[in-house]
Formats: sequence, C-alpha cells, structure tokens
Amino acid sequence: MPTASNGSVSLYYDRAGDGAPVVFVSEAGLGGWLWGWQHAAIAGPHEAVVWDLRGTGRSDAPVGPYDLETLVADLESILADCGFRNAHLVGCGLGGAVALAAARTSSRVATLSLFGTAARGEAFDLEALFAPPDDRDALFGSLEAGLSADFREAQPDAVDGIVDWRADGDADRAGWEAQVAALEGFDATDWLVEVTQPTRVIHGGADELVSPDAGRELARGLPRGEFVELEGAGHLCFVERSRTVNDRLVDFLEAQTDDSR
Repeated sequence: MPTASNGSVSLYYDRAGDGAPVVFVSEAGLGGWLWGWQHAAIAGPHEAVVWDLRGTGRSDAPVGPYDLETLVADLESILADCGFRNAHLVGCGLGGAVALAAARTSSRVATLSLFGTAARGEAFDLEALFAPPDDRDALFGSLEAGLSADFREAQPDAVDGIVDWRADGDADRAGWEAQVAALEGFDATDWLVEVTQPTRVIHGGADELVSPDAGRELARGLPRGEFVELEGAGHLCFVERSRTVNDRLVDFLEAQTDDSR
C-alpha cells in the first residue's frame, strides 16, 4: 500500500497505468471510490492516481480543523512521492478548491479539470452530502443531494454500490468537519488571474450543493478557463454522465499533452 507523508501524517494513494499522470482530488468526506468511473478510462492512456484526503479512508485523520494550505501541501506530498514533475489535476468540490490553490503555488500542475467547484467558500453548501459511514439509510438518503432523481431511479444498482463504497471508505463526522473547515474564508477571486494553466470547469446543471452560476463565475475569472454544463446532472455529474465526462476528459488531456510537445 503506497503512502506519502506530510510531516507525521501518512496519506494513502493508489496508482495505475502509464503515461502522463492524472491525479484525482476527492470531495469533502468522500473516499477514493468517487473516481471509479474515471479510473478505468484514464489508467489506459495515462497514469491515474487516486488518494484519500487526510481524515478519510486509509489516510491518517489528525484532529482538525484543517486549512486549505495543509491540504495543498498534502497534494504536493503525493506528487513528490510519485516523482511527478508535471501532472494533470482533477478535483470535485473541496478537491477542486485544493487543486485550484495548488495550481497557483506549485510548479507541478499542468492542467485543471474542476467539477462542482467555486471560487469562494461561501458558494459551497456541502452539509447535505455527509452521512455517517455506519448508517446505510443515511448514506442512501444523502445521495439525493449529490445525484439527480433521474439517475437514482434509472441506476438503482449503481446507487447501492455507491452506498457500499461509502460505508467502507468515507470520512466520519470529525474527519468531514475538519476538511470542510478548509473552505472557511476561501476566496480565490483576487488571484484567479495567477492560475494560468488550461482549466475546464464542469458543472451539473442540477447541482444543489454548488450553484452552476458559481462555476461560470469561476471559469470567467480564469485566464484559460472554460465552462461546461451537463444539463440535468447533480453535483457528482462525473458519476451520472461518466461516458460523456470520460470522453471529454481524455480529449482535453490529450490536447494539452499534444500542445506541450
């Protein structure tokens, strides 16, 4: 089991595939299972790395609250431990904010793909997505906040699988609260111009946790930002529309890789 260390904190990660590295950064409280729909598509043409944020899954869970700078340093530790000099970052929600902040300060970030992400902490309303990992009913119910009704009704087996994965790998209440504390006071609006990496901001049109308008605002503030809306999809739009997202993600990464040659 590979781990990276940031000081005394051990961070679990998994890597697979070969090629330009793509590192995924999860939403607050959600384990690495979150990127299962993207992993298979990415781990062929690229090297995919999925990790558990501190406070989640197999990573250490020191007492919080955590700040954004600490989570960015954790990400930097993952990149360094893997030996990546340049990596594509894919993040959701809190993970998107971490990736965005890392792009400002790290020389290791090539591109950003941000799902359900905003430029200001006040735009995130993530409470409804949390549920205790040992309460299956609560886990199931909380998915109403992350997935559209159409998806939940059409894919009941997928929803059951997600509940199983959440029970095995999500953060408890203390870990979740420690993580979301990193969004308090977060405001990137004044420094977005410093994030010059190609960035695609992707948002579910029915996202109830982070407004699509906040995603549009984020994309407008980025020098190389592009906004994509997936109509009718919820906060976890990359789960609901995995085929569409995977095709667009692979095309985006390949285009940026070709441009860098």
